[in-house]
Amino acid sequence: MKAPTLLLLLVLAAVVLFAAVNWHAIVTPTTVSLLVTDIQAPLGLLLLGITVIITALFLIFVAYLQTTVLLDARRHSRELQTQRELADSAEASRFTELRAHLDTELRKSSDEVRAAIEQSGNTLAAYIGELEDRLERRDRN
Repeated sequence: MKAPTLLLLLVLAAVVLFAAVNWHAIVTPTTVSLLVTDIQAPLGLLLLGITVIITALFLIFVAYLQTTVLLDARRHSRELQTQRELADSAEASRFTELRAHLDTELRKSSDEVRAAIEQSGNTLAAYIGELEDRLERRDRN
């Protein structure tokens, strides 16, 4: 049991014990002023009743606050999950875009390399052809 709960139970037990020990004084009638008139009533019992009413109101208020916090936490959790899903889909979309971009760039690079190799091959073929022509001319001479 948590310390605040235990302390609250101890205080409640002390109040009940105090009321039980002094019950005769609590129920003894006395003159009580209601500002406009005076009545004969047990003052202790009135004060004990007011304390019980205030405690009940406090407990209702605490229950209301806890319910409100719980509902807000649940709503925030749902919103957070929605935002997480949006972020995940956006990230997946960015990865898809990146992959498409990399594929395009890789194809461009591949085409450029292929063109450069082809050009190098043509140049090399031209040089070899030129060398063959020179060798043939030299052999003829």
